[in-house]
Amino acid sequence: MDKHHQQQLPVAKSSRQRCSEWVFRDVPSDIIIDVDGGTFSLHKFPLVSRSGRIRKLVAEHRDSDISRIELLSLPGGAKSFELAAQFCYGINFEITAANVAQLCCVSDYLEMTEEYSKNNLGSRAEEYLESVVCKNLEMCVEVLQQCENLLPLADELNIVPRCIDAIASKACVEQIASSFSRLEYSSSGRLHMSKQPKCEGDWWIEDLSVLRIDLYQRVITAIKCRGVRPESIGASLVNYAEKELIKKSILWNQSTQPTVDPLSGANSQERLVVETIVSLLPVEKFAVPITFLFGMLRSAVMLDCSVSCRLDLERRIGSQLDIATLDDLLIPSFRHAGDTLFDVDTVHRILVNFSQQDDSDEDMDDDSVFEPDSPPSPSQTALFKKLYQHMHAPSMMDYIGQLIFTSKLIKAYQMLIRESCAN
Repeated sequence: MDKHHQQQLPVAKSSRQRCSEWVFRDVPSDIIIDVDGGTFSLHKFPLVSRSGRIRKLVAEHRDSDISRIELLSLPGGAKSFELAAQFCYGINFEITAANVAQLCCVSDYLEMTEEYSKNNLGSRAEEYLESVVCKNLEMCVEVLQQCENLLPLADELNIVPRCIDAIASKACVEQIASSFSRLEYSSSGRLHMSKQPKCEGDWWIEDLSVLRIDLYQRVITAIKCRGVRPESIGASLVNYAEKELIKKSILWNQSTQPTVDPLSGANSQERLVVETIVSLLPVEKFAVPITFLFGMLRSAVMLDCSVSCRLDLERRIGSQLDIATLDDLLIPSFRHAGDTLFDVDTVHRILVNFSQQDDSDEDMDDDSVFEPDSPPSPSQTALFKKLYQHMHAPSMMDYIGQLIFTSKLIKAYQMLIRESCAN
C-alpha cells in the first residue's frame, strides 16, 4: 500500500495476532477483559494509561481489587478491542481505510483521548481520516462500508457525514474537470463544448454500487445537491439497480412469473431498494432509459411496493410513452387469477397519464382538444401505430383488445373533462 494511504502506529505486523503473542510474557496478567465472546488476559497499567473508561472502571473497584471487566456493546467487537489493546501496549499496526472507522469508534468508547495520553488512538485515527481518507473517493467508499455495522455511533462521530461530503465533492470536481476538457475552438474561432461520450468522468458510479442502500441514498442525495448532471445520477441508479436486483433474481423478465412472497425478508430488502431508487430518480426526462423505468415498474408490481412508488413510475413512463415499444407495455400480472397474464390496470393508468401529458401541451381553450373525433397528436399516432403493428401476433390479441378498450375509457375521460369545462 502507498505510504500516503496508510499510517504507522508505535510496530506491528498483524492486528490478528493472538493475545499471548504480544502481551508481556514475563509478567502475569492482572486483569481479564471480556468483549463480545472474546477473552483477553492483560495488564492494568498499559490499559489505564491510555483508556479513560478502563481507568474509571478500575478506580471504582479499587477496594475489591477488580480482576475481570466486561465491556458491553463495544463497537467492532473483539477485533476492534484487540487493536485498541495493542495500541495500549505500544504494538505497531497500520491504520487503513479498512479499520479507521472501527478505531475512531472504539477509541471513543474506551475514551482514548488526549486527556489521558498524548497522541492517543483517537487523535491518530482522526488525523488519518481527515488527511488521507477524505481526499480519496475510493477510500471514503470503503470507510462507509465499514460504518454499516458501526451506526449510529459512526454518524454521531461525524465519520459518515464527512465521507459522504467528500464523495459528493469529488464527483462534482470530476464533472467540472470533464466539462473543461471538452472545451474547444470551432473553425470560426468561437469557444464551444464538444459532445461528451456517455458517462465520461463518471468513474465513481461503479464505486458507489457496493454501498448498502441507506448509505447509497445519502450519497446520491448529497451528489444531487452539488449539481452533478442528471444523466450521471441516472447512470448510477441504473448501475446500482442492476447489481442489487438483477443479480439476485429475474425481476424484469416478462417471460417468467416467479412466485413471490411480499412478506419474505429477501423481498422486503429488494422492495426497499426499488422504492429508494425510485425516490432518487432525477425529475428531468430521459435521465434514465424508459426500458429501465418499465423494469422498475415490473419489479414494483411484483414486490408490492408502495402505491406512491408505482404511481411515480407510471407518471414518468406516461410522460414519454411515445418512445416505448409494445414489449415494454407487457407488464405481467403477478397476482392474476387465470383471466389475464398482463396487468391491464397499470397500463390503463399509464395511458391516462400519457393522454393527460399530451393534453397539457395543447391550448386548453381550444374545443377540439376535447373532441373524441379530433385528429390524434403525433405522439399518440406513433404509439397506436406500434400497437397495430403487433396485432397479427395471436398471443397478443387479448392484451391488445384490452388496450383498445382502455383507449375508449380515455376518450370517455376526455369527454368528462370537456363537459366539466363547459359547465
